Amino acid sequence: MPESGVKYRDAEDGYFERRSLRRYAGVFSLWALGVGAVISGDFSGWNLGVGQAGFGGFLLAVAVITVMYVGLCYCIAEMSTAMPHTGGAYSFSRTALGPWAGYITGLAENMEYVITTAVVCYFAAAYLQNIFDTPDTVQPLWWFVLYALFVGLNIIGVEESFRFVVVITLIALAILLVFYISAIPHFSWDNLWNIEPDAGQNRFLPKGWTAVGAALPFAIWLYLAIEQLPLAAEESVDVKRDMPRGLLWGLATLIITGVLITFLNMGIGGGAAYFGSQTEEPLLEGFELTLGVTSAKVLGLVAVAGLIASFHAIIYAYGRNIYSLSRAGYFPTWMSVTHGVRKTPYVALVLGALVGYAVLLVLHFADTTGAFGGVILNMAVFGALIAYAMQTIAYIVLKRRFAHVERPFVSPLGAAGAWVALVISLVALVTLFINSDFRQGVIGVALWFLAGLGYFGLYARKRIVRSPEEAFAIQQRR
Repeated sequence: MPESGVKYRDAEDGYFERRSLRRYAGVFSLWALGVGAVISGDFSGWNLGVGQAGFGGFLLAVAVITVMYVGLCYCIAEMSTAMPHTGGAYSFSRTALGPWAGYITGLAENMEYVITTAVVCYFAAAYLQNIFDTPDTVQPLWWFVLYALFVGLNIIGVEESFRFVVVITLIALAILLVFYISAIPHFSWDNLWNIEPDAGQNRFLPKGWTAVGAALPFAIWLYLAIEQLPLAAEESVDVKRDMPRGLLWGLATLIITGVLITFLNMGIGGGAAYFGSQTEEPLLEGFELTLGVTSAKVLGLVAVAGLIASFHAIIYAYGRNIYSLSRAGYFPTWMSVTHGVRKTPYVALVLGALVGYAVLLVLHFADTTGAFGGVILNMAVFGALIAYAMQTIAYIVLKRRFAHVERPFVSPLGAAGAWVALVISLVALVTLFINSDFRQGVIGVALWFLAGLGYFGLYARKRIVRSPEEAFAIQQRR
């Protein structure tokens, strides 16, 4: 099959040796990486969707998005065992649809993870500000410290990174469990429906049916980044056995935690009317209600563990995404060099942090809407939904045209699950432009995406390297 106008160049001697990784992760480490990457969504961000659509509208949004992630994750579980490369989503689309599709998917995922780390960093700093009573002017310093600490930890080594993510994910889950138990005595069903409905609407859907679409990006926040696990393929001990288990067990964990936090955090204190729009630290303020201010301050500091788990895990993800695209020549190849001893992609990790920090600074000084958190969250979701749509299309094509590719794991949902996930992802992508408060950020990241496509079309496509992802794709497409 034609390769869409790309040109390959030979890698110099030692090219891949200078870009080698180390295997370490087992199924428990992969489960922790997947859950840890997402768990911050239960701590902050998701609650803004209730303000957009009311509790009933948000509940419908969560149901729809859960269906999407089930379909998507089964697709990824199958493809990750057939194509066990660090490229992950990029490699799936590259094999099924060619270099342009591979780059579009990889670039979209790159924006998703780089911006998601910025989102999580923002919410973590908000918690730290609340705990230590620091002024807003100190926010950029909090961001810098967080990036420096956790990029450094990722650079130290894959063993240390995975050990840390296991411990911090278990701590985050323990914090959520403490909250669930403490919230039960304070829970009131009436709190879920206390948003005053607009004219002609009702308590279940106080903002109407169209608002369900506006809530979709915030429902995605309860799952966003679980799909990153295939990026750990070349650092997994037994990827064909452990990757599907880690991915699907992680998704099941997140469904449980998401449902519990949605009901219990909204069902206490001021309920949906307060937690849906008037706070960016819903869990911390929930603890203040259930355990008292003094205990909440202490637990609030521990609650940052949830945000730190995601921050650390998604730094890992953007590092491997940049590494794989750079190793194949889609990004400048110097970005994929790994540490000679530690075998971590230190250049990619630092570059992603610099871009994420720059995004935070730009939005911090340019924000005039007071919707900073919602703006940057929608920006991250934009990249994610494009990557999701591309991966489900890749799955459908692989099932039809590449049936000969070995698949140690086969999705029980088949192409039907992929089609459902594809439709939902495209609908959700359109809904990102509904809210004018968030639209400017989404347009900005769309322009970033177009600029990236221009770079590939004018330069990078003429300098592709036969990395493992490329070599596999070329072989299968002959």
